[in-house]
Amino acid sequence: MINQSNELSSDELKEIKDLCLKMRKDILMMIHSAKSGHPGGSLSCVEILATLYSKCMKHCPDWEKDCDFEKRDRFVLSKGHASSTLYSVLCRLGYFPESELKTFRKLGSKLQGHPSCTSLKGVEVSTGSLGQGLSIACGIALGLKLDKNPANVYVLLGDGELQEGSVWEAFMNASHNKLNNLIAFVDRNKLQIDGNTENVKGLEPLAEKLEAFGWNVMEIDGHNPQEIYEAVCVAKTMATPSVIIADTIKGKGVSFMENDAGWHGKAPNDEEYNKALAELEQI
Repeated sequence: MINQSNELSSDELKEIKDLCLKMRKDILMMIHSAKSGHPGGSLSCVEILATLYSKCMKHCPDWEKDCDFEKRDRFVLSKGHASSTLYSVLCRLGYFPESELKTFRKLGSKLQGHPSCTSLKGVEVSTGSLGQGLSIACGIALGLKLDKNPANVYVLLGDGELQEGSVWEAFMNASHNKLNNLIAFVDRNKLQIDGNTENVKGLEPLAEKLEAFGWNVMEIDGHNPQEIYEAVCVAKTMATPSVIIADTIKGKGVSFMENDAGWHGKAPNDEEYNKALAELEQI
């Protein structure tokens, strides 16, 4: 249900907190069961997806059966390796049964390692090749504009993929075409597979760079649903595309995974999995 005010109630905040806990458990279960996946960057964007899908976006769990299907908001997971986060929120909001989560990354599953729009309803775009999601989102946003469709397009980028030139072409394209129906999130956990982003290829001063490309830029705590929600409310009023830099922690919620690039693409073993679940139960 979309909240029409600029502030979430205490009940709504509790609802999102409960959803986030379920999602973190889902993510760990899926990756542990598959013995492969990307826990670090999946755990860092939980609050972003939970808040977007539960309070900001108009979306359709019944997919094509929904009478307002064409007016749904679109979501593009540019950092496709965080697919377990997307699958969890789609599952928890009614797109498919919970039992299917255990098929993650299994042969023939709808829940592929990277999202596939031909496999699962609710996935708008197949992603995984980093640096391409924002360009795709630009195309969708421009198409909606030309069709006079009121829907918004949301895209979640990893900060590591901002080191690719195609992303900056897309930032320039969106500003040039005044795509104010495009809202981008940067999961700024500052870690990528090879280590700290600033050591691999520095992004700072990131906000100033994005402003120079003509975007409305906001910086928030990416684990605070109220700040996420307020930023989206502001973005919807702007005449330019908006980018929300979300300060996050890689591996958020599991102490031994937090701020450790080693958990970018590694599954927990049985002992680590049980320890992680025990920690989450204390939240």
